[in-house]
Amino acid sequence: MQGYDQIQAILNQLSLWLLPGLFAITVHEAAHGYAALWLGDKTAYFLGRTSLNPVKHIDPIGTVIVPLSLLFMQAQFLFGWANPVPINTRNLRKPVKDMALIALAGPVSNFVMALLWLGLAKLAIILATYDRSPPIQWLFYTSRIGIFFNIILGVFNLLPIPPLDGSKIIQVVLPARLGQLLYELEPYGLFILVGLIFTGVLQSILAPPVIFFMQLAEMALR
Repeated sequence: MQGYDQIQAILNQLSLWLLPGLFAITVHEAAHGYAALWLGDKTAYFLGRTSLNPVKHIDPIGTVIVPLSLLFMQAQFLFGWANPVPINTRNLRKPVKDMALIALAGPVSNFVMALLWLGLAKLAIILATYDRSPPIQWLFYTSRIGIFFNIILGVFNLLPIPPLDGSKIIQVVLPARLGQLLYELEPYGLFILVGLIFTGVLQSILAPPVIFFMQLAEMALR
């Protein structure tokens, strides 16, 4: 019976997390594709990576297996990734600067979505004064998760660790030598991130900005 209750609790959590999670990842990746298209590279566009269809962006391991495994293990930190958007830098007029703008488009889209979810949460609060039915409660809790998910995804991707977006954004101000060093670290980036997660360092880095933005959101919902 206890196992059944645990599975039921996980399924309830999935019903709240699934929609915000898919939107956050899909729009983030599509934003990269649209930014690349705007700056002259049509690679992502031709491969369908400007689509809002989640299937186009999902990585079976990084988007499904890893996050679900962590959720079932009740891990303190959910971690995952989507298929990276292909960019051909030869089509960009100013490769370093344009790649920084393309990279920035992803986190910016998450912060915009956080604001949209904030608006939906506010709407749910207003509606709840007249109707406290389960759909209204679901909208409120899903919207709050949408705010949190997009804030943490936006902040996380701004870290200057390859292959995260921050590593491409920071190259605009780095000397060429350091920029090349950062680029050469990319094959080891996933191992670095996993190490930071399991040592608790990543949570310590992310906590202050995420808490700050969440406190702002809570103030807006009052």
